[in-house]
Amino acid sequence: MARASVHIAALIAAGLACAANADELVPYKVTGDGIAESLTGTPGDAARGRALVLARTTTCILCHSGPFPETRFQGDLAPDLAGAGNRWTASQLRLRLVDAARFNPETIMPSYYRNDGLVRVGRNFAGKPILSAAEIEDIVSFLATLRD
Repeated sequence: MARASVHIAALIAAGLACAANADELVPYKVTGDGIAESLTGTPGDAARGRALVLARTTTCILCHSGPFPETRFQGDLAPDLAGAGNRWTASQLRLRLVDAARFNPETIMPSYYRNDGLVRVGRNFAGKPILSAAEIEDIVSFLATLRD
């Protein structure tokens, strides 16, 4: 399993090298198990969030599956995203995207909105977040719509 995790992490890192430029980090406050305030100050766009979730080069569908019948070869390394809006609040989803390692230090899920204390980071992403604040908000907005 450790070998598979290393392989998956390498695939994720390679895919992330193709990601669009993310903006600089904006300050946020972790309260309990989430980030209550939007990183942009406005709600995200669920349609853009869905497209980002399904972007095979950068985000969720590499490891997660979900209610996306049109998408072949969905991941099976992480929880199914179906019902994510029932399981987690927008605040909790936001923190999971920003820094999943807060919940599990051994996770293979990238910290999409963090740029410090990371290891095995591709040269193109050193010191930069993978996703912009707006992209995080778009994904949060979409995942919150996924209800059983």
